[in-house]
Amino acid sequence: MRLFSREQMLEKKIAVLMGGLSAEREISLKTGNACLKALQELSYQAIAVDAGPDLPEQLREGKIDVAFIALHGRFGEDGRVQGLLEMLQIPYTGSGVLASSLAIDKVMTKKMLLYHELPTPGFEFMRPGDSSEQLLERCHHLPLVVKPSREGSTIGITIARSQEALRDGIDSAAALDGTVLVEEYIDGVELTVSVLNGEALPIIQIVPKTGFYDFHAKYTAGETEYLLPAPIDADCYHRIQQVAVSACATLGCRGAARVDFMLREREFYCIEVNTIPGMTETSLLPKAAAKAGIGFPQLVEQILLDAGLDK
Repeated sequence: MRLFSREQMLEKKIAVLMGGLSAEREISLKTGNACLKALQELSYQAIAVDAGPDLPEQLREGKIDVAFIALHGRFGEDGRVQGLLEMLQIPYTGSGVLASSLAIDKVMTKKMLLYHELPTPGFEFMRPGDSSEQLLERCHHLPLVVKPSREGSTIGITIARSQEALRDGIDSAAALDGTVLVEEYIDGVELTVSVLNGEALPIIQIVPKTGFYDFHAKYTAGETEYLLPAPIDADCYHRIQQVAVSACATLGCRGAARVDFMLREREFYCIEVNTIPGMTETSLLPKAAAKAGIGFPQLVEQILLDAGLDK
């Protein structure tokens, strides 16, 4: 149920929250500025707000009615800003506090997926204060993927093909986040499914030129080929879309989300769920929406009109 109609929303002062304090600040600025431009083109009263430590004062002094969250990573995508907006009673876009907190933590996401019998690669992990040596002892069958649990944009990720690389990867990930995920490496096809207001959009197959969809491949035009719709078996295609919707429902996601998969032969595995997908010129959600006949301004507007509280 929408809190505001389009006509009502046109009368509201909207803050596009961007930038922020995470390692993904620069990407957030690109996402935020693209969304800001779209909202202004649609005649909404939208302004840019850089979400720093003074965010509460900016929201109060600016007399903001609605927040459009265009933040990535910590202090924006992890439930903290959502909690602040709940306290200030400012309706906001996207997922609520709990879904945001769960989804940004890859370990908790995988535990939720397993509980609901949704496919995800096998894994080990360590929390702050745990022994990295004990984690190493539990990790077998190389290669393995090492990730900081609460970073995005492939920041801090390592594909470890040796014990030495595994040790280095754990140390590097731990420097970014005390919670480290070590995951089974799936040698297969990389897919992503955007989910908009509970409906799966066309699946994209990601084919990076280097073979690894890292930060450079993700945000540098021409470094990755995107096959849309993904050229996979029709039955498998449909089942992956169903699992993407189920994963978002399991975590309680709202608005727009993106679910990443690996496909090996006919077996597919859910890797992670992103509650605030990128909206840059190379981002996946806008590509999928366009294939479904939803232009960028209309996509931004659909996200905006789902703004609310108590999610």
